[in-house]
Amino acid sequence: MASAKKAYVCEACGADHPKWQGQCAVCGQWNQLKEVRLGGTLNTRRTARTGYAGAASEIRKLSEVDVSEAPRFPTGIAEFDRVLGGGVVPGSVSLIGGDPGAGKSTLLLQVAVVLGRNGHSVLYVTGEESLEQLATRAKRLHLNADALHVASEVVVEQVASLIETLTPKLVIVDSVQVMRLEAIEGTPGSVSQVRESAALFTALAKRSGTAFMLVGHVTKEGNLAGPKVLEHIIDCSMMLESPVGGRFRLLRGVKNRFGAVNELGVFAMTERGMRGVANPSAIFLQRSDIVPPGSLITVLWEGTRPLLVEIQALVDDIQGSYPRRIALGLDPQRLSTQLAVLHRHGGVALGAHDVFVNLVGGVRISETGADLALILAVLSSFRDKPLPNGLIAFGEVGLTGEVRAVVGGQERLQEAAKQGFRAALLPTANLPKGTRMIGDMALHGVSSLQGAIERLAEV
Repeated sequence: MASAKKAYVCEACGADHPKWQGQCAVCGQWNQLKEVRLGGTLNTRRTARTGYAGAASEIRKLSEVDVSEAPRFPTGIAEFDRVLGGGVVPGSVSLIGGDPGAGKSTLLLQVAVVLGRNGHSVLYVTGEESLEQLATRAKRLHLNADALHVASEVVVEQVASLIETLTPKLVIVDSVQVMRLEAIEGTPGSVSQVRESAALFTALAKRSGTAFMLVGHVTKEGNLAGPKVLEHIIDCSMMLESPVGGRFRLLRGVKNRFGAVNELGVFAMTERGMRGVANPSAIFLQRSDIVPPGSLITVLWEGTRPLLVEIQALVDDIQGSYPRRIALGLDPQRLSTQLAVLHRHGGVALGAHDVFVNLVGGVRISETGADLALILAVLSSFRDKPLPNGLIAFGEVGLTGEVRAVVGGQERLQEAAKQGFRAALLPTANLPKGTRMIGDMALHGVSSLQGAIERLAEV
């Protein structure tokens, strides 16, 4: 037997190093390199015991590949299918992460039961719960799990043996952090175990055509636990967000080789499990007839769908030595930048005021299309003057005060008109050609921040 080989793996990003060093050369983290012993016959043992080497690859022309060989199959849960890109791709590996209690296991159990009811063979492998606990959850959610196959196992080689026996169409592994390979040294959840387990599941998926869905833990910072290479191995990565105190869950696509990135699915947590929300804009627009100062609706672009949310701003006299800038749901640095733009190009100085901004409903955004609505909401609160009821605004505001076009302008306007809004402030470049109305909603194009502020008097 060949002598054991050693490698040093960064626990933060999963990068390999031939020798120990204080700082990871890939991610820059200090004191994260851990020694991993690799047996010289590791690959041979894995191939011999499980037979995952497969047949030799053949060279083909890309134009000769028939994409109809592996059509998607829907899960039966529309919001989940939306994030996946239309359904599950055979041979794909998806990873769903989220905070404890967000509903990851509940959602995947529902997916498994619905697919089983529709005639698909599904294997649910639980490593964190007993089969009795899984059955209790299914009973509490009133799920008919007669067609669902389940197993309680944490050894990857044994899971592979079960898959070869059953040949299911979908395998759900809950969770990848508790799985372990007997041929690898290290405890479950370690860099080497998580990386090699995910790599083996991926190889098996590509060889057999079985789709995998893995549950992943998150760190206290909200990132997926384990090596960063885990997200590179899999095909689709999703995060289930659970706003504190809210009954709604947001399933956001982080990576998808078969669909749109940053797609968003909205669910409501009920006593019967997760239920998809067909019209998510309505749940974020619970407004009264009297609009208070500092409130304005904007239209976000999440994946392939527009989403209407309310931005609330509060400008108050400074309460300490330095003005506070607090943003809930968006980047605080973005808020500070837009306040500087408002000062320079709008003539409004807020250096002696605290500014608080919140996106209602626990939504978090990273796009720039909410810039114009953010500035106008802050201005409304500062002047203590409410904005017109039935108004929406969207557009990116640059450092020179220009209002830039955003992606999905037509779809945003159509969604706002469908919700009954009567006026829209938007970039001139996003105006539809030949019309200044969509239904009963009047469109007001602006090209600068100063022009938007002046146009408010006409809305």
